[in-house]
Amino acid sequence: MPDLNAMDLFRLDDRVAIVTGGSKGLGFNIALGLAQAGAITVVCSRHADESEVASSRIATDTGRDSLGLDTDVSVEVEVDGLVDRVMEEFGRIDVLVNNAGINSRHPIESFPIDEYRQMIDVNLTGTWLCCRAVAPIMKQQGRGTVINVASTLSAVGIAEMSAYAASKAGVVGLTRSLALEWAPSGVRCNALCPGPFATEMTEQSRQDRERSAWVAQMTALGRWGEAHEIRGAALFLAGDASTFVTGSTLFVDGGWTAA
Repeated sequence: MPDLNAMDLFRLDDRVAIVTGGSKGLGFNIALGLAQAGAITVVCSRHADESEVASSRIATDTGRDSLGLDTDVSVEVEVDGLVDRVMEEFGRIDVLVNNAGINSRHPIESFPIDEYRQMIDVNLTGTWLCCRAVAPIMKQQGRGTVINVASTLSAVGIAEMSAYAASKAGVVGLTRSLALEWAPSGVRCNALCPGPFATEMTEQSRQDRERSAWVAQMTALGRWGEAHEIRGAALFLAGDASTFVTGSTLFVDGGWTAA
């Protein structure tokens, strides 16, 4: 690679980026950040209307093309259809951000098995299916980067979140394996591990004042993260600033895992 200006390493001009679970929360902020750096974004979620609203907002705010699609990442045929549509529309896939995920809390003895299976299907199997679908494309291109959104709970525990923690620890293991598998082809794979962020997913916890305060004090910075604070880390992993980074886990958790 030629010697580039440091700021150029964070540009994604005309690269095509898919962000699953991109209609709100961290996913939306990641997609917006990539678009601000010049990427063409494909925002997908299970709800077409929400994806279209998000992609329209991104296009308006950044002036970059953005496409909103409905995809259930736990359904193989829908994932394959997503990738086919993106290739038909843009002819390449440079970045995949596997952000789609769900969460719930129960003591393990009363954890509904259907809820557990759904969480594994979306958080872990969905990530695996998306990785599998883009692999031949990125390998043929000779480059590409996959960002698997895991969690701080892949490294630390919280009571009553056994299914979520297991699914996200699985995402980290998947990431490391694929990094080794894809390295000879020039394709990179890293895990982005958010800590407590103020998003729709965490609203119930934040409304519980005692729990919200406990979560904040677990971080070194003593607060919840703001959703926009995920953008810089995602942009780093997506672009040329991280060309020598693969198989890594980047924690954006306010210092929770520093203790």
